Amino acid sequence: MASSSSNHPESSQPRRPLTPAEMLATPVEFVRGVGPQRAELLHRLDIRTASDLIFFFPRDYEDLTDYRDVADLDEENIQTIRGQVVEIDGRSSGFGKSVVGVLVRQGNLYLRALWFNQPFMREKFAEGQQVLFSGKPRFKGGRWEMAHPRVTWLDGPEDQPEMRLLPLYPLTEGLSQYQVRKMVASAVEHYGHVLEEVFSADLLQQYDLMPLAEALPAIHSPQDAQQLERARRRFVFQELFILQLAVVARRWQQQVGFRAPPLVATPDIHARIQRLFPFEWTAGQRAAIAEVAADLAGETPMNRLLQGDVGSGKTVVALYAMLVCVARGYQAALMAPTEILARQHAETLASLLRASRVRYLLLVGGMTAKERAAALADIAAGKIDLVIGTHAVVQEDVRFAKLGLVVIDEQHKFGVRQRAALRQGEQSPHYLVMTATPIPRTISMTLFGDLDVTTLREMPPGRQEVRTYVVGPAEHGRWWHFVRGKLQAGRQAYVVAPLVDESENIAAASVAEAFERLSNGELAAFRVGIIHGRMSPGEKEEAMARFRAGDTQVLVSTSVIEVGVDVPNACIMVIDSAERFGLAQLHQLRGRVGRGKLAGFCAVMAGEELTEQAQARLDAFARTSDGFELAEMDFQLRGPGDLFGTQQHGLPPLRIADLRHDQKILEEARREAKELFAADPGLKSPDHVRLRRQMLVRYGNALDLSDVG
Repeated sequence: MASSSSNHPESSQPRRPLTPAEMLATPVEFVRGVGPQRAELLHRLDIRTASDLIFFFPRDYEDLTDYRDVADLDEENIQTIRGQVVEIDGRSSGFGKSVVGVLVRQGNLYLRALWFNQPFMREKFAEGQQVLFSGKPRFKGGRWEMAHPRVTWLDGPEDQPEMRLLPLYPLTEGLSQYQVRKMVASAVEHYGHVLEEVFSADLLQQYDLMPLAEALPAIHSPQDAQQLERARRRFVFQELFILQLAVVARRWQQQVGFRAPPLVATPDIHARIQRLFPFEWTAGQRAAIAEVAADLAGETPMNRLLQGDVGSGKTVVALYAMLVCVARGYQAALMAPTEILARQHAETLASLLRASRVRYLLLVGGMTAKERAAALADIAAGKIDLVIGTHAVVQEDVRFAKLGLVVIDEQHKFGVRQRAALRQGEQSPHYLVMTATPIPRTISMTLFGDLDVTTLREMPPGRQEVRTYVVGPAEHGRWWHFVRGKLQAGRQAYVVAPLVDESENIAAASVAEAFERLSNGELAAFRVGIIHGRMSPGEKEEAMARFRAGDTQVLVSTSVIEVGVDVPNACIMVIDSAERFGLAQLHQLRGRVGRGKLAGFCAVMAGEELTEQAQARLDAFARTSDGFELAEMDFQLRGPGDLFGTQQHGLPPLRIADLRHDQKILEEARREAKELFAADPGLKSPDHVRLRRQMLVRYGNALDLSDVG
């Protein structure tokens, strides 16, 4: 498979030795042991260069340290044996149950591996194969057995893995672990030595980091668990440190590179704005307003994240900031993730500004060409003070006369680049970004590390508690009886399903199916409406308007109503196939009820076959209404999920760090990145050139860092 040396790019330039960077950029097909066919398979794993192969970290390790002959097995510990497959059988034990048995021979001794209710395992073995089985053996009927052992398929007798921690890499069809191990080992051997250490000796010592030259072979082929832990720590620290440098650099760039108009809230302006609100602000809102007002008064652009639980009153803080901006003669823009939410913000503004001279405009996708042209002309001429809209606000044809503030609702739906799109030259507006999805601390430090964070925790007086129930299949009848009683009393309800249409592949309820079933069954006596993401903006708006007006009593929906929709008379939320939603999303949906003076009721209906983890998640959801607690719990159970590496952020996924388990290392990396950047802004010192290059290569584009340094 290996290519001949005449094809190697290094041999085509005898006059000058290749630089380390050029060697690391060697196309992967020229790495010894790869060749063109395997290179195509590696491309599927996004491995294109020697460097990609070196940093293709194992996803896990097989612990082969306790390797035994069959004669030496005991029943106490996890052990590994090697053998040749001599017999494969599968049988049914009735009642839909099955058992697959695989007999392996080692010399003249045998061991049988068993898999219960996993008939597909039979297809994974062939007689004559060499395998490793790892598991807890037991002696039964005169022979050793292992139930559900971990299997390592070997590439014949020549595949002699050392009996230690064996790396397991992500694979694609056509590649075996044995092949990937050999290719990675070859890349590390022939190219690893040109990698330069980016950390000083002092820093390596301070954070107990393995030097690169030791850590690279150790991560791919560790001698023992202790060496693996140290090697992993080195690469996790480096990955998170480079990310934190990028985040700190972005923040520095905003503060040094751009100027915003100072928008001072004088006592007179403050009093005039306060009079517009028909209620008292909470202590939390007053504190948040003070932080925002202090930011607005400076020439450094405000970059603040306002996070608060569903219904904690973030909109009040945002409106205050926008009105300060208008009072100082500047324009403000409010961006919402959906047209439904943008329209709702416009209605809130309309009622608040009834007695005011503030000129505002709703800019959404559904406008006619003539309406849009007139709106854009008014914005460019400065005849509009407040613009409310979706991401349509950041399109190139939208020009503001004097943009002073941008408020972004539901920050995770908008990326850094969309924020940057509203800058004009060195003039930058102030930014206030809001989220009702409380963000776990580690995510906040990575994705939103360039933002100051304000948290609203208390609820405004009058918010009702929402009682939550996990409703099993046996209790459905009683639940729908309760719902009918509430509807007859004049209340309204939401029913949410995860899918728009039925799917053969996913065992979950669809909106279309739920609408049919309820309209013709449990809720046949009531007016049932439907709304989902595939409807046109006009259709969605009409469906929402009918529900708001009470013409529709029950609205069957996808999670399109997750954020911000406010219908005080809706006091019931039913979530079908609830196990398919994350805790944070369930909490958002629950936040749609209990918004007025009525107590709210939320039912999470699960499918027939719930995993233990899914059941635990739903029970936890019913137990607490604290969104911050649920966000941390969701993060621990499911990991960063869509928050990390999503298209919106454009941040590349983490290669080795795991934000759930590496929080302590993240905090160390963040502290060190801030200190380094404070000592050398822009990382201009020759000592930091390599760090700066790594930061720009990895995150320069995603975080708009082209002009750092």
